[in-house]
Amino acid sequence: MTHVQRMAGLLAAALALSACDQLKPDAQKLQDRTVSLGFKTQEAVTVPFSGNWRVTDAPSWIHVSSQAGQGPVTVTFTADRQEATPVKADQPSLSGKVKISWTSGTGGQAVNGTAIWTVTAQQYALTGRLTQPAQVTGADVVTGVQAPAKTDLAPRGVIVKYRASGLLSAQSTTLRPAALGREQLQTAGIQVARQVSLSAQSAALDVKDVQGALRVLRSDPRVEYAVPNATLRAQAAAEPVVPTDQFAPLQWAYPLMGYGAVWRDMEGGAYSRAVTVAVVDTGVRFDHPDLTGQLWLPGEGAMDVIADTTNGDGDGADTDPTDPATPGRTAGSHGTHVTGIIAARWGTNSGACSGCSPSGVVGATYKANVKVLPVRVIDASGNASEADVTLGIRYAAGLPVTIDGVTFKTPHPAQVINLSLGGAISTEDARPMCEAIAEARAAGSLVIAAAGNGYGTVPYYPAACDGAVSVASVTLSGASAPMHSPFSNAYPQVQLAAPGGADPYSGATFNGGTFNGAAFPDMILSTSWDYAKNAPNYEAEVGTSQASPQVTALAALLLSKGVTTGPDDTLQRLRDTATDLGEAGRDDQFGFGMVNAAAALNAPQVSSGLGIRVQSAQGLSFQPPLDSTGAFRAYLGDGTYRVTGGTDVNGNGVYGESGEARDERTATLSEAAPQVTLGDLTPR
Repeated sequence: MTHVQRMAGLLAAALALSACDQLKPDAQKLQDRTVSLGFKTQEAVTVPFSGNWRVTDAPSWIHVSSQAGQGPVTVTFTADRQEATPVKADQPSLSGKVKISWTSGTGGQAVNGTAIWTVTAQQYALTGRLTQPAQVTGADVVTGVQAPAKTDLAPRGVIVKYRASGLLSAQSTTLRPAALGREQLQTAGIQVARQVSLSAQSAALDVKDVQGALRVLRSDPRVEYAVPNATLRAQAAAEPVVPTDQFAPLQWAYPLMGYGAVWRDMEGGAYSRAVTVAVVDTGVRFDHPDLTGQLWLPGEGAMDVIADTTNGDGDGADTDPTDPATPGRTAGSHGTHVTGIIAARWGTNSGACSGCSPSGVVGATYKANVKVLPVRVIDASGNASEADVTLGIRYAAGLPVTIDGVTFKTPHPAQVINLSLGGAISTEDARPMCEAIAEARAAGSLVIAAAGNGYGTVPYYPAACDGAVSVASVTLSGASAPMHSPFSNAYPQVQLAAPGGADPYSGATFNGGTFNGAAFPDMILSTSWDYAKNAPNYEAEVGTSQASPQVTALAALLLSKGVTTGPDDTLQRLRDTATDLGEAGRDDQFGFGMVNAAAALNAPQVSSGLGIRVQSAQGLSFQPPLDSTGAFRAYLGDGTYRVTGGTDVNGNGVYGESGEARDERTATLSEAAPQVTLGDLTPR
């Protein structure tokens, strides 16, 4: 070996040793690195280290098994992909940064630093295509665009029906109904352009002077009836009713439940049966101008059952359940808020106060014959005793209650009772309220209660009582289908869901509205009271307290229209027409689903359209885009998903609900099945 060869070999060896030193981890420092999960759910990582370390920050979708330690960093990263999946489900991969603070050495030799570990994960893919039931091409088919239906189209003449005895006397002259009618009209100077026999006793006569012809024919005792030959039209989708009250555009919950169609239906006058709804709550502000005429007043059945004279109004149980002002009170009136969701009046408020909105908000019941019976059981500090709630339920149902030796009984028993109250007490401790609910149900009242805002799975009472209808909260998701509100308790007794708003700390503004130029949060706006100014106002709140009266209002409308007649068939109708969310069938988050006012009340079609909704069993919703062929590719986390393709006829933007064309598939994505193809969804 030459000198040059020996030098070259030594240099190569030195370089090789240097490279090995670079690859060997520095046990005195933690370096930045990338951890790739690929399609896996978990990845274990061990890195040599001789000091102390602590995880100081990590995205919520990345769970780190150990938060701190001494010596080697040994952690397992677990990905909850669903939590990081955007609404559009359009990101093929996820990436998040985990920060680890570390210290090595001691005393004056100590060294501190921060390492950034980037965790990446591939998303799973769910693909399919939404197709129309028929796809035909040709040159001799046109699409008709119908003008809005007119209600003042002129009749095309008259229709006359003769009594059988009248025709018999006329048969001697061989006149049939058409000829007989023509002869009568021409004798009176009314020209008949055309005549058509409709039956052995009736005929249609084409005349210009319709009113004159009717007068002549109706004066003949041989005529059973004479009516205009009215002009009818092919029926397209009706126009939804959009309230014009000042703050109504911010009340996004009503369109979500299909109320534009319901209110159009209501203008036909069918909601005429009288219904009383009891709001068992803090009482109400009878002087709120947006509730004028909507309440049973003191002396008409309204009731305060709180006997404790320290409860806020200072006068014990009586027939005035006004939600009182107390020194330093700043919170609004909860009972007034709940009441407004059900029955706030429409249009200009009579006697509105100076500085108040002239029209405010609207309630769900619009023109229906529904009134609210206020029953006060919650004191001015926001608390209620179980005894008072028990009395309030029994009183609202029309049962007699005796307080301090005085017996009270309302002249207006409630067909529906709303309880936007509750607590995490035991089944045993809740027995008095549950017994009262059973009595109320037996008396003909449907009791609807808030499921609770505990962010967990603990049953809240009285909602969890047998006989009560426990209502969970949903909110907007940015996708077609709404999602479960994080605060809303989920447990086996939950039966239904309704809009109650987003987590107040989320900042969600999917409703798209603005107030004074700022995005309006996904909260429920209704009537309230400003106790600092002692004046009416409007307040945005969230909770199952706001979801419960949405169900209560719909139950009242079912009874008012006559779709149902009592508590049992009303509850069944609410269940049968609800929009199934989350897992297929009843589940703890949504019960049987979100109430669908348009479907429950057989409201007319007000829109048309075709789309999809994707829902996870965890209660989340996604909206992957469709391409020009109807195909979609949704990048999602592991879990079970329902994909529903369908039409939207009630204008709420949710496809394939009760009464709408639909095609639904279920698929499970996982590490073992990272891609699933659904094929074609063809709603029918």
